[in-house]
Amino acid sequence: MTSSLDLASLLCSRLCHDMLSPVGALNNGLELLADEKDPAMRQRCLDLLEQSARISANKLKFFRLAYGAAGGFGEQVPVDEAHELLTSLTEADERLTLEWAVSEPTLSKPAIKVLLNLAAMGLDSLVRGGTLAVGAERNGGQTEIAIRAGGPRVAFDANIGKALDGSLDADELSGRTAPAHLIRLIVERDGGAVQYHHSKEALVLGAMLPDPEGMIG
Repeated sequence: MTSSLDLASLLCSRLCHDMLSPVGALNNGLELLADEKDPAMRQRCLDLLEQSARISANKLKFFRLAYGAAGGFGEQVPVDEAHELLTSLTEADERLTLEWAVSEPTLSKPAIKVLLNLAAMGLDSLVRGGTLAVGAERNGGQTEIAIRAGGPRVAFDANIGKALDGSLDADELSGRTAPAHLIRLIVERDGGAVQYHHSKEALVLGAMLPDPEGMIG
């Protein structure tokens, strides 16, 4: 059984791992800027610093909404916020394309967390580029979420799948699998479900969550 403290520690490890590259680029850029005298190269350094700062800020915004508990569970979140975050992450890599098919103006906080974390898994699987399709709709008192990552030789860690379906042993959890475990905890708590299917051409992830206003108790 994984404690809340253990899960928080693993999620912090994942956050630090993902932030290491853009923050490291900022540090390297500042060191180069301090030694560079050529105006053209200094401008190049400034451009790289701006890019790294933007990526760092976008990642922190993503983690705040995907992992954080600010505002509490059950509150409605504008889907435009999730759309903007995913757009910022995909725009950073010209090999990636985002297809957005969410017509709802808002979704519950748990649904947004699940959507963002599943979308992040989709992005991680597109190691050679591809298309991330994100869809969600409210239907019959529940929110249905569908993510499809399609591209050449789509990669997917089997342990992430085990964390999603609950078959991964607690002592095997890591920073890489912690977000999948978080999704599992959310859907189990709210009486929902999560599933996935992986092939060489695509990774399909789906979740169903009862709407908070339709839940009893």
